[in-house]
Amino acid sequence: MAATAKAEQPPKEVPVNERFFRSFQHEVSDIQEQMERLESRGTSGGERADAVDHCLASIARLSNEVKDASSYLPAYDQRTYGDAIKALSNKLQELRTSFAPRQKFSFKSGSSMFKAKKNDSALNLNDAAELASERQRHTGVVPDMSNESSLLTTPAESRSPATELDDKESERGLAEIPSTEDLSRIRQPSFSQSTSIAIGPHDGVHIILPSSAAHATSSGTLSMLHHCIVDMSTPTSIGTPFAGLTLKNIKESLIVCGHVNGAAHLTKVSNSVIVVASRQFRMHESHNCDVYLLTTSRPIIEDCSGIRFAPLPETYMTESDRQVDNQWQQVDDFKWLRSEPSPNWSVLEASRRIEAQVWNDVVPGGPQLGTEEILKAVHISG
Repeated sequence: MAATAKAEQPPKEVPVNERFFRSFQHEVSDIQEQMERLESRGTSGGERADAVDHCLASIARLSNEVKDASSYLPAYDQRTYGDAIKALSNKLQELRTSFAPRQKFSFKSGSSMFKAKKNDSALNLNDAAELASERQRHTGVVPDMSNESSLLTTPAESRSPATELDDKESERGLAEIPSTEDLSRIRQPSFSQSTSIAIGPHDGVHIILPSSAAHATSSGTLSMLHHCIVDMSTPTSIGTPFAGLTLKNIKESLIVCGHVNGAAHLTKVSNSVIVVASRQFRMHESHNCDVYLLTTSRPIIEDCSGIRFAPLPETYMTESDRQVDNQWQQVDDFKWLRSEPSPNWSVLEASRRIEAQVWNDVVPGGPQLGTEEILKAVHISG
């Protein structure tokens, strides 16, 4: 009996800085693998250039994650992570230099220098591994590198190289990140001083909220968006759901709202795809939209037309979501008081629903998946 009781004890909770280390190590390994594959990429059609941009965005996103974690990471840890990121950047720059056309009178010594330096990042990552061992001695926690960390963010390829934000940009909770690599079509949010999220106006951008935005979900407002992609699923599923969410004046866009503890209010949304899990759902003055929904109460529409409902995709469901009595198709139309069904909404046919492969592999973005390609994949055209 004693053995059984011992087996039933809950596992020891892993400290947040240890979870961050697991996430960091996982993502560094992924970036290193990306860089190792660069040489095999073709140069025609810009395939290698796209892959390099992918690596740049991944490194920038990782750097931003370290900055956002500074509130709970010790200074020594931050320096160690910073050194590893710097080494990754140096290694990528050396690779890019090696790919450049060779000058007529170049010397071979350059290539030997490259070979001597190309493992700099590995040396710095060894420091990170040593850091983890130190933690193990002090906390008794053994890092399990085979498990995916709860701090893993949205895919690295969907990020742009970031620079420091000024105070006003941080207060707004969203800023465009300039880039010497001209990757400004993707926006990188910052939430170091924010408690809420406000996005808009924007046209033709792809915005992904990182896990570090979990503390900024007291409320959310998206407005004046055209031909955009916004994904807020990560911070609201692993952190705290929005208390309430408002979407207004949105056209030809894909909005992955994530989780909302209260009500999701949508007004004047048209020709768009909405994905949301909320306690209440209210839609007003909206037209021609596909809504992928999980809700514990009857959805309400008013002054709407052409609204098609489907259940929340598996991709965005949490374990607790699977226990919910989802009322996604019990829709009330407040402007349709007749006994026959409202003509303003319908159930989206299974054959027309977006496939799991698109949610998993296309919507997060990638080196060859820009805003246009993703919107077309979810049946939105400009």
